[in-house]
Amino acid sequence: METRYLPEQSDPDSRQYAFAYTMTIRNTGQVAAQLISRHWVITDSNNHAQEVKGLGVVGHQPLLPPGEQFEYTSWAVIATPVGTMRGEYFCVAEDGERFEAPVAEFALHMPRTLH
Repeated sequence: METRYLPEQSDPDSRQYAFAYTMTIRNTGQVAAQLISRHWVITDSNNHAQEVKGLGVVGHQPLLPPGEQFEYTSWAVIATPVGTMRGEYFCVAEDGERFEAPVAEFALHMPRTLH
């Protein structure tokens, strides 16, 4: 997982700080599994949280055989230069088992500027 600040998409005067994040989803199980939906909790440094739920990721519901991976990049906007994201992917394995794949909290932060 990687994050980066998007200055060209941000407007600090309007309290809008945009961040891109690149996720790599890997099937470490023994059977193929499909990512069906995602749920994110995005929190700024004022403790204002926004929830994002939806089908797939960036328009895809990848089916991953064991050992395969899927990488995508998306973005989020928060009202402060620092925040966090955490969540989970909801998946269905080829054998019918449904499970959640948690994503540990990670930081969104504007890089420090040296003067």
